[in-house]
Amino acid sequence: MRPLLDVLDLSRRFPVGKQTLHAVDRVSFSIAPGEAVGLVGESGCGKSTLVRMLTRVLDPSDGSIRFEEREIGYVPAARFTGTSDRALVQMVFQDPTDSLNPRFTAFDLIADPLRRLKGPWTRATLTARVEELARMVGLPVELLGRFPHQLSGGQKARVGIARALGPEPKLLILDEPTAALDVSVQAVVLRLLDDLRRQLGVSYLFVSHDLNVVRLLCDRVLVMYLGRIVESGPADAVFDRPAHPYTRALLAAIPSLGEDKGERLRLTGEPRSPIDPSPTVCRFHGRCPMGEPRCAEAMPALRPVGDGHEAACHFAGD
Repeated sequence: MRPLLDVLDLSRRFPVGKQTLHAVDRVSFSIAPGEAVGLVGESGCGKSTLVRMLTRVLDPSDGSIRFEEREIGYVPAARFTGTSDRALVQMVFQDPTDSLNPRFTAFDLIADPLRRLKGPWTRATLTARVEELARMVGLPVELLGRFPHQLSGGQKARVGIARALGPEPKLLILDEPTAALDVSVQAVVLRLLDDLRRQLGVSYLFVSHDLNVVRLLCDRVLVMYLGRIVESGPADAVFDRPAHPYTRALLAAIPSLGEDKGERLRLTGEPRSPIDPSPTVCRFHGRCPMGEPRCAEAMPALRPVGDGHEAACHFAGD
C-alpha cells in the first residue's frame, strides 16, 4: 500500500545568535491511508515544530514532505493555504477554549473552514452540512447557536473535531486533543475519535504525552527525543518490547496501582543542548544508563530490531 504521507530527512533549524538550534533533525516516517500513528516524547523534543511543518504553517529547512505522492514541502507556507491540499490536512488543537474564536457561534466555527476550503454553498446546503457534522460528532444541533463560553469542555472539543472534519481531510493531526478535559469526558471523546477514524477512513497523527492513550488508539508509535526519531514500530512491539532506553524510561514513568514494576529505570542528568549538537554523539548520551564510550563517538542510526520495529541505539537488539 502506498503511503498517504511520506516524510524523508525532514529538518528545521532556527538561528540563535551566531549558532543554530536543531529543532527537528533528519526525521523520516510514513503514514498509511486509514492508519493511526502516535508521536510521543517529552516537552522540547520537537513534536510541535514537526507538526507545524506537516500542516504547512512552517517551512522546513531541508527534507521532503510527500502527500499522496505529491511534494508539498517545497510549497511555501504562505502559498500552501491557497492550494487544494490545504483541505486534506487538518488539525485538532490541544485546548478547544484557546483555539475557538470567542466571537463565533458553534455554527460559524464549523462553517468557517467550509466556506474557505469547500463549496460553493447556498445557505441551505451549508446549514445542512454543518448540522450533519454536528450530529457526526455527537453535538446537539440545538447548541449550534451558542458561543464557546456557553459550551462545556466536551462540547467545545466536539466543535473542534467537527471543524477539522468539515473539509473532508485525509490526514487529521491531533495535538493532545483531550488534555484539557476531565478524565470522564476524555474517554468519551477518545472513543468518538476512534469511531470516526474507522467510519471515515481518515489517517491520524496523534501527538500525546499520555502513553496509555497512544497505546489504546494507535497502530504505530514514533518516539522522539531532541529532534530525532529514536524508536518506531507497531504499538504492541514498542510498548511490550521497547528497544531504546529512552522509550523504556517513558514507559517506566507511567503510574500504576498495585503492580510491581520492579526497579524503575530513572534518568539522571540534563538533556543535551539542541544548539549545534555534535553529529557524532548520541543525543541521549549523558542521560542514558547504558552509555559507553562509543555513544560519544558515533551517532546511532535507526536499525531494525523486529518486524517493522526500529531503534536508534547501539545496544538495540543485543
